[in-house]
Amino acid sequence: MTSFWQRQSGLSSTQVLVGILVVGVIVAVVFAPRLLGQSGKALQAQATDEIETIGIALDTYAKDNGDYPSTEQGLTALWERPEVAPIPINWQGPYLDSPMTADPWGNPYVYVRPGLRDSNGYDLVSLGKDGIEGGTSEGEDVVSWIRSDE
Repeated sequence: MTSFWQRQSGLSSTQVLVGILVVGVIVAVVFAPRLLGQSGKALQAQATDEIETIGIALDTYAKDNGDYPSTEQGLTALWERPEVAPIPINWQGPYLDSPMTADPWGNPYVYVRPGLRDSNGYDLVSLGKDGIEGGTSEGEDVVSWIRSDE
């Protein structure tokens, strides 16, 4: 005669599946908000990096041509020779490997020359996830100047 313990030697596949499902739900509930929050920070970091890259290209353009592109010429002047006045005297572009017109959220970068914050230079802004001026968290603007609150 076989004892009870000899017949119960393992878990059924249904029991294993239910256990995995329970662990998966717990992990999703605990870690998903943290992971989603990190993706927003990553996109803001990407926007900061892109603004710095565009800034280097703008400085190189200004060094070659005596001034930054006008607001009308825009960032396009960094990869296409401007045909709108003021025509650059020594355009040696493209100054960027590929066009950067939109931030990581798909909103256009805002370029103004002369800048409202930097009247001798330019203002370059990503309006963040919400695409409107101001905001907090993922909607916070990423700017080319140093903020007084930082």
